[in-house]
Amino acid sequence: MSANGSPTGQQPTATYDSAFLKACRREPVPHTPVWFMRQAGRSLPEYRKVREGVPMLESCMRPELVTEITLQPVRRHDVDAAIYFSDIVVPLKAIGVDLDIKPGVGPVVERPIRSRADLAQLRDLTPEDVSYVTEAIGLLTAELGETPLIGFAGAPFTLASYLVEGGPSRTYENAKAMMYGDPQLWADLLDRLADITAAFLTVQIEAGASAVQLFDSWAGALAPADYRRSVLPASAKVFRAVEAYGVPRIHFGVGTGELLGLMGEAGADVVGVDWRVPLDEAARRVGPGKALQGNLDPTVLFATQEAVESKAREVLDTAAGLEGHIFNLGHGVMPSTDPDALTRLVEYVHTQTAR
Repeated sequence: MSANGSPTGQQPTATYDSAFLKACRREPVPHTPVWFMRQAGRSLPEYRKVREGVPMLESCMRPELVTEITLQPVRRHDVDAAIYFSDIVVPLKAIGVDLDIKPGVGPVVERPIRSRADLAQLRDLTPEDVSYVTEAIGLLTAELGETPLIGFAGAPFTLASYLVEGGPSRTYENAKAMMYGDPQLWADLLDRLADITAAFLTVQIEAGASAVQLFDSWAGALAPADYRRSVLPASAKVFRAVEAYGVPRIHFGVGTGELLGLMGEAGADVVGVDWRVPLDEAARRVGPGKALQGNLDPTVLFATQEAVESKAREVLDTAAGLEGHIFNLGHGVMPSTDPDALTRLVEYVHTQTAR
C-alpha cells in the first residue's frame, strides 16, 4: 500500500480526476492545468524566510521544512500541482557521495568520477537512505488533498555530468571525453545512476507522489546520435522501472529541441518543452501519444502584464490542437521573478481555458 492508502501501482484516488493528471493522460480537462518548475524556491519571500541559516541539502532532509516549502506556491499561486522540494543530488548525497551545494556555484563533488575505481562511490539506494522523503511525502499528501504531488529526480546524464566534471560546467569536456573515449565506463556509470534514480523515484511514488518528472537539465549539450547511443538507454531504464505504478512520467531538458522525439521515445508520457520550440512544432517532433508540457520563456515574467498575457496566449494558441497540454515555463522560475506575476499568470491561463 502507498502512503495515501491506494494500492501500490495505482494513482492516488483523491488526485486521479485532477486537471493535471487528466492532461497527463490526454483526457478532457476543465481548464489547462498550470504548475511551474522551481515554483517552490527563491522567488518567494516566505521561502527565503524559512530557509534562513539552513543549508540547501539540510533543508531537503527536514520533512516539516520540505512540506512547508512545497506547499507555499500552492497556497500563493493556486497552481494545479505541487512539485516535491528537493535537489537532484539528494540521492547521491544519501548514498554517501562527498558533495555539497555551494551558494552561487551549485553542486560540487569532492572526488569526481574519472576511472572505473571511482564507481565504487555509487552503491545502491535503499528507502532507508531517504526515509525523510517518505515522511515528507506522507505529510504533504495529507495536506494537499486533491492537488497532485509531482516527485522528481535528475536523469542519469545530468547526474553523470556533475559527478564527472566535479561541478557545474558549460562545456562538459570531462563527461564527453569519457563518453567518447571510454564508452563502456560511461555506459556502466549511467546504468548505475539509472538504478539509483529509479529507486529514488520509486520511494516517492510509493509514499504517495501522483506523477514524477525526470530532469535531464543538461541533455541539450548532446547531438541526437550521441543521445540515442549513450544516454537514451539509461533514461529508458528509469522510466521502465516505474512504469508498473501507473503514474504519469514527465521528461524535461533544456535546449533539447533536437532531442524531443528521442526524449519521448525514452518512455515518458509527457514531454517537457523549453521556450525555443513552439508547442505545435514540438508535437510534430515528439509524435502522437504524448502530452506536452510548457513552454513560456521565464524571462517574459519580467515584462508588463499585457506582454505576459500576450505571450501566454501564444503558448495556448500553439497548444490548441494538442492531445494533452500542461502549461509551464520553458525552464525554472528565476529567483528575482515577482511572485505576483506568477499568481496572475495562473489566473489568466485558468480563465482563458475554462471549459
